[in-house]
Amino acid sequence: MKVGFIGLGTMGGSMAYNTIQGGHDLVVHDIRRESATRHLEAGATWADSPREVAEASDIVFTSLPGPTEVEAVFLGEDGILQGMSAGKVYFDLSTSTPNLIRRIHDIASGQGVEVLDAPVSGGPRGAESRNLAIWVGGDKDVFDRCRPTLDAIGDKAYYVGPIGCGAIAKLVHNCAGYVIQTALAEVFTMGVKAGVEPLALWQAVRRGAQGRRGTFEGLAEHLLPGKFDPPDFALRLARKDVDLAVGVGREYDVPMRLANLALQEMTEAMNRGWGDRDSRVAMLLQEERAGVEVRVDEEVLRAALEADKSGG
Repeated sequence: MKVGFIGLGTMGGSMAYNTIQGGHDLVVHDIRRESATRHLEAGATWADSPREVAEASDIVFTSLPGPTEVEAVFLGEDGILQGMSAGKVYFDLSTSTPNLIRRIHDIASGQGVEVLDAPVSGGPRGAESRNLAIWVGGDKDVFDRCRPTLDAIGDKAYYVGPIGCGAIAKLVHNCAGYVIQTALAEVFTMGVKAGVEPLALWQAVRRGAQGRRGTFEGLAEHLLPGKFDPPDFALRLARKDVDLAVGVGREYDVPMRLANLALQEMTEAMNRGWGDRDSRVAMLLQEERAGVEVRVDEEVLRAALEADKSGG
């Protein structure tokens, strides 16, 4: 399989190199030719433009900074589209927008070209070691056909759904991470300013319920199946705890923006009469505002959890 790779930066350089290690013939391009030094030394071929990469390849990958670069490299002068022909496949590994990849998909499909979005997660170390999640949106048959090439790039290629779904999954993942990061900064500054040594605080929190399990496990227990009764921990008790934490923040002059927002959500949920339901029932307020339910059939959810445990 002849593989083309455009964008040899911190992430792309390692992912492209791993395709060589996986036994694929590689054609590369970057705005800086020196970025391709190790790839060329390992047997890759240089192309002078994205169009030339596409002409020489069966599958083309891009790993670029964002939507502006993706649009220019695919649709611009001497871009990928100009070198693609029917039957060829394009994967965008960048963190981009679902609307852009859907537009690219619609344009390319007129030429018989398959387009899939495939953003990655794992950071530079994951890109280098191949310990990398790849979230793919697009045609499932094309995903299955190209799976061996994806497996040369990352060890966790996962089909999410139709075109654009990979991009959406990546944005949900990253946004959640940074919101959580902001919340952790808030509560840890409160804890340290109130008198706890930072390492002791970190070690203590890691031993608690939130620290011992994955961030998203609570979703599978309550929100996804829509089960809030009987409670694991009642809303009225959880609200009391957040109120106490906000009180400590006030005492030590620590801004607690997110904690106060959470307290307002929980107070509104209490006023709905949900105090004795599970504390996560407050998440239903956001469902109402968004006009969508986040639900999975319990049997389907159970099967998915078992598949994750077994590595399937």
